[in-house]
Amino acid sequence: MEIQGNVFLVSGGASGLGAAVVRMVVASGGTAVIADMQEEAGARLAAELGARARFQRCDVTSESDCEMAVATASALGPLRGLVGCAGIVAGERTVGKSGPHALAGFARIVAVNLVGTFNLLRLAAAAMAKLEPLADGERGVIVNTSSIAAYEGQIGQAAYAASKGGVASMTLPIARDLAGLGIRCMTIAPGLFETPMMAGMTPEVRASLGAQVPFPARLGVPDEFARMVGTIFGNPLLNGSVIRLDGALRMAPR
Repeated sequence: MEIQGNVFLVSGGASGLGAAVVRMVVASGGTAVIADMQEEAGARLAAELGARARFQRCDVTSESDCEMAVATASALGPLRGLVGCAGIVAGERTVGKSGPHALAGFARIVAVNLVGTFNLLRLAAAAMAKLEPLADGERGVIVNTSSIAAYEGQIGQAAYAASKGGVASMTLPIARDLAGLGIRCMTIAPGLFETPMMAGMTPEVRASLGAQVPFPARLGVPDEFARMVGTIFGNPLLNGSVIRLDGALRMAPR
């Protein structure tokens, strides 16, 4: 899938991994739609990048918001790609000092990270399905974001691991569902990355976390995630799989 001349929708695109993908798309000659709830940050990034970046406020759990994001992207040209980076994280033990895990908290994590990912994905895929196929029969590419927590969820991560495990598990069936339409679906499972979630930690804590990574012994940077997205766009045989992007890290229980 060529980036130049095509439109790509990026949820969670106002910051972190998503913002790096937006920058990569624009730098490669494509148009990026930043779908995010962070209005100030999203508008600022769009203004910085110019005419080939557009911000659209989007709560991925809202059907109408996702419909609007897809419509905004489709109005700018052929929507050939979706990168799902929207997500939230919270920690709570199954049974803690105050009692059992709050059901509402568990449901909220799953609603945003898993249901929200699928909500936007299904609508974007429907729009891609209406496009004329390219020379190789391809109509579009979807890249979702899971986490290594899907495989090695830590203490207090039952909800987060469940949500990201769901994103990983639906990759293959979605790829199979969309194969006849010429739409690929892949997922990246990042390890520890320098994102806004890490910003509140001290340099010493970040360095300690980075030292847990076998090689390179550091936190990943968002640009490395964006480069992986670009690789997936460019290689038509990448379909239906989850790629760990973690420097060989395997998380301990805590």
